[in-house]
Amino acid sequence: MSFKVIKQEGKARRGVMETVHGTVQTPVFMNVGTSGAIKGGVSTDDLREINCQVELSNTYHLHIRPGDGLIRKMGGLHKFINWDKPILTDSGGFQVYSLAKLRRITEEGVHFQSHMDGAKIFMGPEESMQIQSNLGSTVAMAFDECVENPAEYKYAEKSCERTTRWLIRCRDELKRLNSLEGTVNPKQMLFGINQGSVYEDLRINHMKEIASLDLDGYAIGGLAVGEETSEMYRIIEAVEPYMPSDKPRYLMGVGTPCNILEAVYRGVDFFDCVMPSRNARHGNIFTWKGKLNVQNEKFADDPLPLDPDCQCPACRSYSRSYIRHLFKAREALGMRLCVLHNLYFYNDLMQKIRDALDGGYYESFYKKYTDILSQRL
Repeated sequence: MSFKVIKQEGKARRGVMETVHGTVQTPVFMNVGTSGAIKGGVSTDDLREINCQVELSNTYHLHIRPGDGLIRKMGGLHKFINWDKPILTDSGGFQVYSLAKLRRITEEGVHFQSHMDGAKIFMGPEESMQIQSNLGSTVAMAFDECVENPAEYKYAEKSCERTTRWLIRCRDELKRLNSLEGTVNPKQMLFGINQGSVYEDLRINHMKEIASLDLDGYAIGGLAVGEETSEMYRIIEAVEPYMPSDKPRYLMGVGTPCNILEAVYRGVDFFDCVMPSRNARHGNIFTWKGKLNVQNEKFADDPLPLDPDCQCPACRSYSRSYIRHLFKAREALGMRLCVLHNLYFYNDLMQKIRDALDGGYYESFYKKYTDILSQRL
């Protein structure tokens, strides 16, 4: 893996990451296929058509079903889902947060109950790396604890210390796995995750600690989990000066188009979020003039595409009127078309951000669209 910042405007960075599965142009949005598919009937052929660069899947969910052993037997996740570009796998650490009522944390790792059938599961740093090695993703995320915001200071401090110890175990285990004969992807990379709730001193100290481990990339985790967006931006600004400038920077689970514009402005390179596909499944659409819900009555006889400025498969062929009809008739095609549109929009947004950075006009682009994209039509 190599990562190079090729242009910078203020804190905003334009970069290129070379991986064993191809090149990633940054800033980039990773399209989220939690269980190996985008919810809404979107295939990997569709992802290629809408210019997706990186697909993201979840370690915990694929471990539960169909099982990482089966995926390894099928040749790894790339072959299993028919995707030849980079894949990033989340570590399962977010489930430490989201399944709080079904887990118990120890120094060794986390004891879960499956959200599907209640079966007992244990996942620690070594287990997370072993599962991700079986999947053979391009980038494996370190196993961490995502705490709630705001967490009690002392708990957040102890959690950071444990997350660092877990990260060292992840690094050592992945190095061992990558050296084994028959490993699905012996060039699998590891990104560490910064934690520390909303406390700047914890965030900075933790970032300094994990930066010293010289990993392939670094993520800011534990944000967009209930805190105000101003708090999120404050934490990014506090942590960014301590993130290695020669490594990719990933803001996990973020976010709206405006969140992305703001975070790029503050020096972030990688993003992911279920928002575009989740919103689309309910008819909530992102456009270059703002947000709309295509299920609203006023679109019943509207002949325009979802976004007249868009070239996605839905906008090239179908009207708002028809797509609204599909939702009202409960035809799955309506949901699929909207998911395709929103994901295309996000990928197109990232392309326009890269173009603005290449052209040296990101400041004006950022100021113009932070206002426009937040408004509701």
